[in-house]
Amino acid sequence: MLKTFPTGGVHPPENKLTADATIECLPVPQGVAIPVLQHIGSPSVVVVNKGDYVKTGQVIAQSKGFVSTNIHSSVSGKVNRIDSIIDATGYKQTAVFIETEGDEWIDTIKRDKDIITEIKLSSDEIIRKCLESGIVGLGGATFPTHVKLTVPSGKKCDILLVNGVECEPYLTADHRLMLEKGEEILTGVELLMKALNVERAMIGIEANKQDAVSHLTRLAPLFPGISVHALKVKYPQGAEKQLIKALINREVPSGRLPLDVGTVVQNVGTAFAVYEAVQKNKPLIERVVTVTGRSLSKPGNYLVRIGTPVARLIEASGGLPEDTGKIILGGPLMGKAISNTEVPVTKGTSGIVLLPGNESGRMEISRCIRCAKCIEACALNLEAYLLMTLSEKGLFERAERERITDCMECGSCSYTCPAGRPLLDYIRLGKTTVMKMVRERAMK
Repeated sequence: MLKTFPTGGVHPPENKLTADATIECLPVPQGVAIPVLQHIGSPSVVVVNKGDYVKTGQVIAQSKGFVSTNIHSSVSGKVNRIDSIIDATGYKQTAVFIETEGDEWIDTIKRDKDIITEIKLSSDEIIRKCLESGIVGLGGATFPTHVKLTVPSGKKCDILLVNGVECEPYLTADHRLMLEKGEEILTGVELLMKALNVERAMIGIEANKQDAVSHLTRLAPLFPGISVHALKVKYPQGAEKQLIKALINREVPSGRLPLDVGTVVQNVGTAFAVYEAVQKNKPLIERVVTVTGRSLSKPGNYLVRIGTPVARLIEASGGLPEDTGKIILGGPLMGKAISNTEVPVTKGTSGIVLLPGNESGRMEISRCIRCAKCIEACALNLEAYLLMTLSEKGLFERAERERITDCMECGSCSYTCPAGRPLLDYIRLGKTTVMKMVRERAMK
């Protein structure tokens, strides 16, 4: 019987329309806007000026503090300006605008196709290379990888878990990466194991990607300590706590981290990025993005330079369909709808989903009928209807006691609600407010 997490979860239609679409390299854009905050933590500090010529792979913003990371130019050309930009979240932030001139890479990047499996760097050197190369979690959280790999004194990691689940509907970027870059990913997993000083790693992949399971299982014997495991298809299996429970049956307590139960979780895309950083000296300047939707004439998976406008990806996929009702960055359950297609692709952009109007509208909201479907769906045993009510009425102290900050914002509650209640919207509001309260208390 396939492993999975025991509590909650939903089964939305998979809609993996691009599972057979091989990764296509998108042409270098005419210009990019590269935000200096593409990770959890402090924004990076710009180290170039207007008029400077930069090469592909050159540092343009340096990490500020421990929880931060470097930002690199994804193209070569002249810095047009350093200005604010409205990003995918709707907030303003600083970005470096670069006009492309050719494609001249820094000399230290190895651009050959040879796969290098021999690991020469030490644990500390691997972690340092992740910081220098701007590697972050590519599963969506964008947590700086060097921070995750730095095990604090008093903590111990005994196993690495690798997330190849990709449970969000529509998205297939990780799936294609596992099929096309399997050996590089497994080498990246070995690098992560060495950085953490662990002897064992488990890769979890949902059973709807049997070709990826089979491919990595065939390669795994060449990489001691790494095993591949097929998991039952259930959303949100790719969440850290749920993956940990499914693979090694450990329970991460409320308010604690995976490291508190002896493990670290990394995404397969992150493992590939670590491989390129350590073995090829290539910083994180591009990533695979799924562009998909039922009405698109050419949905696909594209290798895209960071900073490329979303509009360019939609053009490559056949252009914006007339019946488009909503454009979502990320998956339809956890992603964010955008109204401006000139927002740039960032390190955390896993997909662009174009939903037709008849699929993108919300239900008319009606009264809660106390059916408890939101409670049954929650993988963390939270009472979503209660958290929404508390947030709506401004009862944030009570919301904190009811563990609102544990919510991973997976959207399962809203997906299952027959009354069309905007549960996650209000929970996000309450969670943001409570986290602000917690920070203010800590500063006193």
